Amino acid sequence: MAEHEQVHEHVRVAVVGSGFGGLGAAVRLRREGITDFVVLERSGSVGGTWRDNSYPGCACDVPSHLYSFSFAPNPEWPRTFSGQEHIRAYLEHVTDTFGLRPHLRFDSEVKRMTWDTERLRWEIETVRGTLTADVVVSATGPLSDPKVPDIPGLDSFPGKVFHSARWDHDYDLTGKRVAMIGTGASAIQIVPSIQPKVGRLTLFQRTPAWVMPRMDRAISGVERALHRAVPATTRLRRGLLWGIRELQVQAFTKHPDELGFVERIAKRNMGAAIKDPALRAKLTPDYRIGCKRILLSSTYYPALARPNVDVVASGLGEVRGSTLVAADGTEAEADAIIFGTGFHVTDMPIAERVVGADGRTLAETWKGGMEALRGGTAAGFPNFMTVIGPNTGLGNSSMILMIESQLNYMADYLRQLNVLGGRTALDPRPAAVRNWNHRVQERMKRTVWNTGGCTSWYLDASGRNTTVWPGTTAEFRRETRRVDLAEYQVLRPAPAESTATATPTATAADADAGVSA
Repeated sequence: MAEHEQVHEHVRVAVVGSGFGGLGAAVRLRREGITDFVVLERSGSVGGTWRDNSYPGCACDVPSHLYSFSFAPNPEWPRTFSGQEHIRAYLEHVTDTFGLRPHLRFDSEVKRMTWDTERLRWEIETVRGTLTADVVVSATGPLSDPKVPDIPGLDSFPGKVFHSARWDHDYDLTGKRVAMIGTGASAIQIVPSIQPKVGRLTLFQRTPAWVMPRMDRAISGVERALHRAVPATTRLRRGLLWGIRELQVQAFTKHPDELGFVERIAKRNMGAAIKDPALRAKLTPDYRIGCKRILLSSTYYPALARPNVDVVASGLGEVRGSTLVAADGTEAEADAIIFGTGFHVTDMPIAERVVGADGRTLAETWKGGMEALRGGTAAGFPNFMTVIGPNTGLGNSSMILMIESQLNYMADYLRQLNVLGGRTALDPRPAAVRNWNHRVQERMKRTVWNTGGCTSWYLDASGRNTTVWPGTTAEFRRETRRVDLAEYQVLRPAPAESTATATPTATAADADAGVSA
C-alpha cells in the first residue's frame, strides 16, 4: 500500500456546483469554521442556472427579496422581480463578500466520483485532475442540463438550432422566421422579448399553461434607501412575502378544489389580451391551475395576439428541411428553432457519475425513481449529500428557503461526524429512506400536482412526483433542523489487522449521540 500513497489533494468537503446551492454551502461551511473545502465548477464563473440562462427577457418569478439568502440581504434590488443579470451580479457579490474565491475551482467539471470503501472517502475525478474528499455536497441543481427532445429529421434542418439555456447571442433574429418549441417558464419570457423583431414567430404548444399577471415594478430609490438605513425593513419585507406563500401552499397541498378562484383570475388575464375565441380556446388549459408550474407574465398574451405570431396547438413532431411539422400535421417554415423544453430534472445527469459503496451509480440506484432521506442523502452513498435533491422543489415559493434548510442539515451532518470522531462516515439506512419517502408520497396523493389532471416535469417516467415538497417551507425546515443518527449506519475503518480488502464496520448509532444545533 505504501508505494500507492496519495500524491493528490485531499479536502474535508468537496462542493460540486456554484449556483445558489453550491455558494450557499460554501458560505455555511465557512460560518461553521470549516475552511478545508473546494467548490468544483464546470464553467468559468459562478452563477449556475443564472449564468447559463441569458436568453432575452430572462428573469425570476419569485420576488427579489425572497429569492436571496437570508444571511445576505440585498437592499439594492432594482425591481420587485429581478432580471437574470441582477441575480447573477448578486451571486458574484456573495462570492466576494464571504471570501469564497480561494475555494473556487473553475473549469473543473466532475467526470466521476467513486466511494472508497476501504479509506472511507470519495475519489473525485475532474477534467483537471483527481482529488479526494471526506464528504461530497452535490449542488449541481435540477435546472442545469438542458433537455432537447429527439425530433425526427432535426439533423436535416438547415437553419439555426439552440436551447433557451444555451442562447446564441451572435445569431440575429431580426426578420427571421422563428419557431419556439415549448410554452414553459422560459418560453413565456422569450416570446414577448423577440416578437417585435422577428419576421414571423410560430409557437409550438404541446400543453397550454396557466398564466397569471406579473405584478412587477421598479423599487423606488426611497425604498432602497430605507432598506439600507434600516435593515430590519428588508427582513420585514422578506417575512411578509414568505408568509403569504406559506398560506397559499395549503390550497396546493390540501385543498386543490379551492383553486377555481385563481383560475378565474388567470382567465381574465387571458381574456383582456386575447379577443379571438379560437386562439383563446387554444390557450386555455384543461387541467387544474397549479398542477403544472403557474407562470407569471403581463406581456405573453399580448405578444401572442400580434399579427406576426402563430400558435400551433400541438408539439413538434418532425422536421423536413426548413419545414416543421407538428404532431397534428400543421406545417410551418422556419429559419431558426429555439427549444424551450426544460431540463433533466427527474434524471439528474450527475447521478450517472456517482459510484456508491456497492459499485452501482446513483442513476442505477434511482432507476425506479429518485429517493433520498430528507431530500439529501441516499442509501449506499456514505458522506454524500445532494442540495435540491428529490422532493425538495417548490411549486409556489422560493427555492432559497429550501436550500437554506438543507444547509442546516449539512451543517449538523458535519457536526455529527466531528462528534463521532476519527475517520467516520454516515450511510442512511434503507429503511429510513423508504419510510421518509413513503410519508412524502402519501402526502403527495392529495396535492394538486398529483390530482390536477396534467403531466408535468415534476413527474418521473413512472408518473411519480419526485420533484416537489408536499408541504410548507416551515415544515421542511423543522424536518431538516438536525440529523437523527438513528436513521444512519455509522461506518468506521476495518481493524488494522484485517486484510486490505476488508470492508468498514457498521455500528448501530446511538440516537442520543447528536449535538444541539
